Amino acid sequence: MLKLYIIGLSILFIAIIANTLAGYLNINTWYGFANEIIQSNFIAAIKKQKIEDLMWLFIIYPLILSSGYLVGSKINTFIF
Repeated sequence: MLKLYIIGLSILFIAIIANTLAGYLNINTWYGFANEIIQSNFIAAIKKQKIEDLMWLFIIYPLILSSGYLVGSKINTFIF
């Protein structure tokens, strides 16, 4: 259970950094994308995105979060 907690904290920390970076670079995050889906629908929200936003949301951001898993796993291995 402690391993999952450490990995979760690592993913959370990396996600906060990634979302901060996205805001700085003016790239849409999942929060903004979800709000656009609520206001219209999924297809309309997709059409409103720039290519950079779509690449961030569906390729880059998941890769960054998976690196958070790897970091958390390494930390857990180091501690235990």
